[in-house]
Amino acid sequence: MTTPSPARTASMSRETSESTVSVDINLDGTGRSRIETTVPFYDHMLTALSKHSLIDLDIRCSGDTHVDVHHTVEDTAIVLGEALKEALGDKRGIRRFGQSAVPLDEALARAVVDISGRPFLVHTGEPEGFEFHLIGGHFTGSMVRHVLEALSFHAGICLHMDVVSGRDPHHIAEAEFKALARALREAVESDPRVEGIPSTKGAL
Repeated sequence: MTTPSPARTASMSRETSESTVSVDINLDGTGRSRIETTVPFYDHMLTALSKHSLIDLDIRCSGDTHVDVHHTVEDTAIVLGEALKEALGDKRGIRRFGQSAVPLDEALARAVVDISGRPFLVHTGEPEGFEFHLIGGHFTGSMVRHVLEALSFHAGICLHMDVVSGRDPHHIAEAEFKALARALREAVESDPRVEGIPSTKGAL
């Protein structure tokens, strides 16, 4: 009889004076999501992240968006990273590495992920001025890097993200989120040929 694999799910929450966040995650999902952060473009990006990674996400956040969306966006990414780390458990049997290049019209983003347990981010290629552009009237381009930083450091993953080309800020940001999604899909996927922890050290 085959022993059923443990569920790779997690529920995490975080409350501060600036935001209240809850995240439910299922790594072995189908890309279903319910995203409510009160930041419309961020909802769009997280929905795309779920859809293309096949990771089910239920994310709720309320924050001090009357001040700025910064706290809401970054705090959501922190909790998402913590939930991802919890759901991965000891990382037994995963592929560990994943990479993807995703185009969106003129934009092209490339993501490479290592579920290493050692957080690191290399983020290059966004065009000059991208960080100042308001996308959807609320979300500044600079927030993309903040999301990648918070997610990488709290999930314990190494992420290289490179914007190869792009002109439209919406397209650039969306290509980055989709590239991350596809790279994560590959990296967290169970590989039947992997025995135990995919590391010569025996731990990740």
